[in-house]
Amino acid sequence: MIPPGPPMRLKSKLVLAITGLVFLVVCTLSWLFLDQLLRQRISQSYASNDLVAHQILFATRHALATGISGPPVDPNDRAAVRAAAAAALRKDPVLTSLLNSAILYSPTVFDVTIADSQGRGLVSTDPMSVDRRLPQRDEYSKLQNGGLVRLLAVVFGPPRVFNVTLPLDLNFEPFATVRVGIRTTFLRYVVEPWLLAALTYTGIAILCSLAFSAFLANLALNPIEEISSRLDALAQAESGPSEEQAKPSRSADAVTMVSHKIERIGRRMRNVEEVFSALKENLDQIMANLQDGILLFTHDARAVLVSNSVERFLGIGRAEILGAELHEVFSRNTRLGRLVRESFDARMALVQEEITTETGRRVEISLDFIHDDRAAEPQDALGALLTLHDAESVREIESDLELSRRMAAIGRLTAGVGHEVKNPINAIVVHLELLRNKLDAKEHPAVRHLEVIESEIQRLDRVVQTLVDFSRPVELQLQEVDLRRVVSGVLLLASAELETRNVFVVSHLPDRAVPVKVDEDLVRQALLNVVLNGAQAMAEGGVLTVSLGADGRVASVSIRDEGTGIPDEIKDKIFDLYFTTRKDGSGIGLAMTYRIVQLHNGSIDVETDSATGTTFTLRLPLSNLPEGKLRAYLVPDRGDALDPGVAKEPRG
Repeated sequence: MIPPGPPMRLKSKLVLAITGLVFLVVCTLSWLFLDQLLRQRISQSYASNDLVAHQILFATRHALATGISGPPVDPNDRAAVRAAAAAALRKDPVLTSLLNSAILYSPTVFDVTIADSQGRGLVSTDPMSVDRRLPQRDEYSKLQNGGLVRLLAVVFGPPRVFNVTLPLDLNFEPFATVRVGIRTTFLRYVVEPWLLAALTYTGIAILCSLAFSAFLANLALNPIEEISSRLDALAQAESGPSEEQAKPSRSADAVTMVSHKIERIGRRMRNVEEVFSALKENLDQIMANLQDGILLFTHDARAVLVSNSVERFLGIGRAEILGAELHEVFSRNTRLGRLVRESFDARMALVQEEITTETGRRVEISLDFIHDDRAAEPQDALGALLTLHDAESVREIESDLELSRRMAAIGRLTAGVGHEVKNPINAIVVHLELLRNKLDAKEHPAVRHLEVIESEIQRLDRVVQTLVDFSRPVELQLQEVDLRRVVSGVLLLASAELETRNVFVVSHLPDRAVPVKVDEDLVRQALLNVVLNGAQAMAEGGVLTVSLGADGRVASVSIRDEGTGIPDEIKDKIFDLYFTTRKDGSGIGLAMTYRIVQLHNGSIDVETDSATGTTFTLRLPLSNLPEGKLRAYLVPDRGDALDPGVAKEPRG
């Protein structure tokens, strides 16, 4: 058994593949060239023979028109007509000369015959065809539509004769035909010199293309050696000489060596890319959670790192800031932009510089320049780091903490007061009942005073019970709900009172679900308190706008009225327990709303203006429920839901 030889090198395979491809292309083009050349010669031969046939047809018409003489011939006597026509054609010298010249001077004409309508020869260059039925022959025109293989088989195959046939009509009826016979042997004598020359040139072209493609493929693959050496240098520079043993031997295929080296470098790049991706993901997560605006600029003042919070300060999207120059981001028409541009142009650092923007917002600015101490000119900065800190948010947080502290203090106080006051009230109620029993007479003057005392004690008991309920810990019944359904239910529940106050409700609810995990009853109560509070703020009626939205992590419900607004001196007290500005108010609704929102880890903001009214914004964390599981609760299970955007007209 003969052992198998060494495998073919990849370089040799590539050379053979490229050479074979070029050979296939050249062969295809050569085949098309030969086909067109042979078809063209056939068409030229057909055209020349067709011209001969038309000349003979014209001469035949002339001979029949002038050559028939003697007594008239009966048209119904076909034999007499045929004999007269044959005599006229045979004695016409022009036609006889034309037939002889066609045989002598046309290289492909085999014979020429003028036959009657029955296919019998009248006049012919072949004496054997006169007065005999002519054999059936294929039309020469069919060769023009044949393929190259068929044409070669016809031209170089067994001798055959094809006809070029033209009909001759007399009195609108077929009378005779002119048949020019073309012999394939004669056709081969005409085509063969051209075809041999074409085949010679085609063979030379194929050989030259093979040699050139082999040379070109080998030349194109030669740089692989240089690429391999450079990859060796790169790998040695990165990993040191310890990996020299892992390199393939020099006798191996160069393409295989380059493939192994590229694969090894690719693995290293993938490892670096994974580390970079992890670092970038961590950095993006950190930047997304930052409340301060962070912008990192290069030495040419282009932003390369931007936190999501920057949009709150500048009103420009993060995508628009990335890659833009500092002068394109900050405008001189604003205080913030003017300060940043002047400090950057002067290379002057800023340390917690506080300014008040045109909207009244207080912002702390820090601008630090990054220098390279090892550079030739240390004064040239590598870049700059700009930090924007919202001082107003710190004040709001401090205010919320103070309010929470006061609410906690009130809770502790009410818990103690409720416990201490409850016992005396119970004792008073018991003794009051005993005193009532001792005064049997209903018309006793003291009975009326006892009733007043009992009524006031009951009212005091309700106040104490309210304090106890407010301070008692609440056990939340959390469940996944669509906040659109809750808002719609609140609007439907409050619709009767809103109509009585001539309040027109406009709601804006999104098309997509807003999933939250809350205690639905408590959130419904909190929203209802704010809606009724807004309606009560519009004594003469008006428009109450309710909008629901989500920013990716937080759902927000905005309730805006058209009332007279909240004075600045009492704005910080509206969430205090028992604080109210209405005579019939209890001062519990907004305090309870604030507590419910806090229990759900949310927040509530108030914006007020004497001209436009007051806007309460309640924010609740969005649920992380997967999209596929929302269907269980997105469809309202009760008939208390309103469609987004539905509004009721005011009465009157």
